[in-house]
Amino acid sequence: MSEISPTARALRALDLLQGRPGITATELAQRLGVTERAARRYVAILREADIPVESTRGPYGGYRLGRGLRLPPLVFSATEALGLVMAALDSQHAVADPDDPVGSALGKILRVLPTNVARQAVMLRETARTVPERAPVKPDPAVTSDLVAAVAAQRRLRFGYRTAAGNARTFEVDPWSVVVRYGRWYLLCHSHHADALRTFRVDRISGVTLLEETFDVPADLDPAAALEANLGQGWEYDTHVTFEAPLAEVRPWIRPVMGELRELPGGGCELVGTTSNAEAYAGEWLAGVPFAFTVVGGAELRAAVAEVGARLTRAVSG
Repeated sequence: MSEISPTARALRALDLLQGRPGITATELAQRLGVTERAARRYVAILREADIPVESTRGPYGGYRLGRGLRLPPLVFSATEALGLVMAALDSQHAVADPDDPVGSALGKILRVLPTNVARQAVMLRETARTVPERAPVKPDPAVTSDLVAAVAAQRRLRFGYRTAAGNARTFEVDPWSVVVRYGRWYLLCHSHHADALRTFRVDRISGVTLLEETFDVPADLDPAAALEANLGQGWEYDTHVTFEAPLAEVRPWIRPVMGELRELPGGGCELVGTTSNAEAYAGEWLAGVPFAFTVVGGAELRAAVAEVGARLTRAVSG
């Protein structure tokens, strides 16, 4: 097998820089299959060829291409154009509306494509506009932009928040990351009220105020992993449920926001977490799990489960 030339690897590095702005030296090395030192050498080759590669330090630092680079024309196949619209609609139905910021950007892309390439994608988008989303969960673009800017600047925030139970709260936080997970947008942050890591749904945030205080993001932060671990923690009411079925069978039915699922020594498993809305936890989440369970702890959850059971019994009695 012939050795891959430095030029070929440098061109591959250029392709990665175009597709992943902010890629770190470690990520670049992994994708090129070389050491970090070699990856930096390929970046140096690109710079020697007058390709503007910029680098920034810090938790969100990495390599990105400068403005002086002229990229090739945008080219899509019909399948790629259709896939782009389908993915956009799947993540946020509002992109079918040209007045939506992402919808406007998507429209610009479709307008510059050849008619035979864009035809199916345009038809799909127009059809989606006539079929409104039944239960839209849409974060405000201005709020989202403020949060992302605060994350980048590492500035403290104060904002209003509407809990799942409809209660209005105010929080002061150090925003660490904005994470998209399970079709929802979350703010991962350090809450000064709780003095702990917390997550907030972006679509429930309002009245964002940027404060003067700055902070440092933990160097070892993995936003996705931290979000998964935190979604079911830190809310008002404790929850503790045991299942008679094996953990492997129960896990696909448990949302991360419900808490941590753990295997029990004698068989079965337990779910431990917290919630701000015991009624939704009982009536929407637990009721959908097709296994026998017992509510071990959490007075609010026990009462909510009892009410759901009584309501269903009343529906068939008499």
